[in-house]
Amino acid sequence: MAKTEEHLKGKADALSRPISRRQFVAGLASLMALLAARCRPTPGPTPTPTATPTSAPRPTSTPTGTPTARATATGTSTATPIPTDIPALSPTKGPMSAPSPIATSVDTSTAMPVPRPRVAIARCASYDRNLVEQQVRALIEDLGGLQDIIKPGGSVAIKVNLTGGASTQPLPGRSLAEASATHPEVVRALGMVLRQAGAGPLYIVEAWGMDAFTVCGYEPVAQDLGAELVDLNAEAPFSDFIVMPVGARAFVYNSFPLNRILERVDTFISVAKMKCHYNAGVTLSLKNQIGCTPERFYHVEGNLAPRAAMHGSAEESVTRVPGVIVDINRASPIDFALIDGIMTVEGGEGPWIASVAPVSPGLLVAGKNPVCTDAVATAVMGFDPTTEWPTTPFLHGHNHLTLARAMGLGTNVLDEIEVRGVPIAKARFSFKPATG
Repeated sequence: MAKTEEHLKGKADALSRPISRRQFVAGLASLMALLAARCRPTPGPTPTPTATPTSAPRPTSTPTGTPTARATATGTSTATPIPTDIPALSPTKGPMSAPSPIATSVDTSTAMPVPRPRVAIARCASYDRNLVEQQVRALIEDLGGLQDIIKPGGSVAIKVNLTGGASTQPLPGRSLAEASATHPEVVRALGMVLRQAGAGPLYIVEAWGMDAFTVCGYEPVAQDLGAELVDLNAEAPFSDFIVMPVGARAFVYNSFPLNRILERVDTFISVAKMKCHYNAGVTLSLKNQIGCTPERFYHVEGNLAPRAAMHGSAEESVTRVPGVIVDINRASPIDFALIDGIMTVEGGEGPWIASVAPVSPGLLVAGKNPVCTDAVATAVMGFDPTTEWPTTPFLHGHNHLTLARAMGLGTNVLDEIEVRGVPIAKARFSFKPATG
């Protein structure tokens, strides 16, 4: 699938726009977080940020410069990323205090409650193509359609979860996509709906190498949808990465070097797998964002674990991993979340976790707010989405859903969410947590 430099520049130019919806959303989220922080009468512990970077102006043509040799997540050219500390979440201090209610829950101009964010649940017994498409359509109908996030001809990136890449060994009797990776039939179904909604350029993206797409069966899906597969570990179809800022009050990283596709597209979608995670408790749409980052910038010499710098030591990971999850979601916010829980694993995120075992919940969960969507999916998995470390499923780290709520990204309180389709109580499929 080699492309000439002229063709790649043409693609880059096609993506150029004066300002993207994602830039507007990211800026608005930062402003809301600052306003919410000023309005809290009794604020809880607050992470100490480093100097907040200013957003780089949005380029209007294909960049021609060469990428920085080691452009780090702080925008500094060094051998390894330079993190900030998270003093308010020190693992020796125990569970963090609960955040104040979200300041945007009531429309003060009319004194009328704002409609609750909506999340939809559907049953789907198998990856039969017609069944998956039918149920994905039902989810989107329950959510009120896509007209508010898809504009005619607008570009869309779909971030899938291919954790571990092509080298991951599937569990006995299951393919990789039936076990720990997002199944391509779910992406195909969503892509068909996106096309009918008027979407323009479509990209399926992940940072585990092009061979991961091949092993998981994404090449025929991309061909059928007229989509392009993009390895986020590489700069292509551009010549360099862009450093995207987190905003004020970052937990760990002030910014992230990312493929420019993520800054240029009009709509960003996360299609995650429903799984538990050793460090994060659950890995759903928010945790899926970690896979947007080029692995090379978070490599630690002598440590074979991918993105080891994001985890730190075992003690540091208690606060570091959830902080990074929230940071990357502020830098690159999600416009729509779809979670594949048709076939998956419990007890961990992949076969390298000893407690992993195959399960078949037969479920799909979707929403336009990723925090709310993950909260409902966490409840469907049999867990309390508001519980705190070291309570199940957050046995090895703080609850990133609660951190995201504290930053104004959404709510993990089920009473504040409207659930459509199958009720949580009837959809519940109890997962075993990741114990190691």
